[in-house]
Amino acid sequence: MTNKPCGVLYVGITSNLAARVDQHRRGVGSDFCRKYNLHRLVLAEEHGRVEDAIAQEKALTAWKRNWKIRLIEESNPEWRDLFAFIV
Repeated sequence: MTNKPCGVLYVGITSNLAARVDQHRRGVGSDFCRKYNLHRLVLAEEHGRVEDAIAQEKALTAWKRNWKIRLIEESNPEWRDLFAFIV
């Protein structure tokens, strides 16, 4: 999640992406997303096992900011909001 291209970044996991993004967009998802007005989904990865999703979340959280930006721009160079594609 982000607020604008190259803006504040948030990494998280969920079992229901559409519902979770909707929560963030309404300001009830997390304190961090609410504080920085993070409402734009710019990258999503699907994992078959919750353990894999948790491991990936921890890895991405530890990444340097420019690595995260490069990952987003490889699949979404215009930083489009992907919410419409998951609903």
